Amino acid sequence: MTAFLIAEVKVTDDAWVPDYAAKVHDIAARHGGRYLSRSGKIETLEGATTDETLIALIQFPDRASAHAFANDPDYAPFSKARQEGSVSHFRVIDDSDIAGAIPYLPRP
Repeated sequence: MTAFLIAEVKVTDDAWVPDYAAKVHDIAARHGGRYLSRSGKIETLEGATTDETLIALIQFPDRASAHAFANDPDYAPFSKARQEGSVSHFRVIDDSDIAGAIPYLPRP
């Protein structure tokens, strides 16, 4: 089942960003990951505005592939740099419909 990694990042020290931006997409690709977006153009349509400076959305073939990317030893130094220079939240969701009412989405 397709999985999506949602990275919500508030950059606090941008020293890590250029190297991360140049190299991490290749590591994600090794695990079947494909960036759908990596943008700082964040607009809140409803609810309280949050302070992320960028949100990335990466599609993976399944949850195991998303976890393999996040735990890849080659990714570890980039992850450490990001964690030290930002406040980040990584979330993984799948393409299921919890209500089961959308016919083109699988039920969980």
